[in-house]
Formats: sequence, structure tokens, C-alpha cells
Amino acid sequence: MVKSEESSRIIITVLGHDRVGIIAGIATILAEAGINILDISQTILQGFFTMVMVADMSGSSLDIARLRELLNEKGREMALQITVQHEDIFNFMHRI
Repeated sequence: MVKSEESSRIIITVLGHDRVGIIAGIATILAEAGINILDISQTILQGFFTMVMVADMSGSSLDIARLRELLNEKGREMALQITVQHEDIFNFMHRI
């Protein structure tokens, strides 16, 4: 089964205290899993790091549950809150 880019897009959000290596840590996990970062926005708000990524999982053999596990491990290691949602769920939850 070939997944289209739209059906395999995910939203990753990261929140925590700013420190060196956050983007690198997340991006490394995604790259090793064959997940392409399509868009990224990050900012520091009074010492708090916030980031939102849109990524494409169509080239990955991982499912979203396993990706969540890997990112949760990284989150615990770096004291970050990391969430992963399928784009369709994110869009549905944020409809007006």
C-alpha cells in the first residue's frame, strides 16, 4: 500500500526549558526513521522552548505509535513535553 503525503503527515509539538540540542535530538530521531520534516517553527518565550513540526511519514517503516515511544524517550531524557498527532486528528481538534 502506497501512502499519499497528505495521509501520512504528522504534527509534532515540543515544549520545555530551552537548552542546547533540542532540535538536533528530535531531527535525528526523525531522520533515522526516514521521516521528512516538511515545515518547522520554533521560538523561545521567556526561556521556554516551543516548536511545531509538520513531517511526512510516508518514507518510514515506523508507525505513529512507535514514533511516539521514541520521541517520549527523548522527551524524558531532555525534560521536554513532546506530542505527536496525525494531521487529520490535529485538524479535526482545531476546527472552528
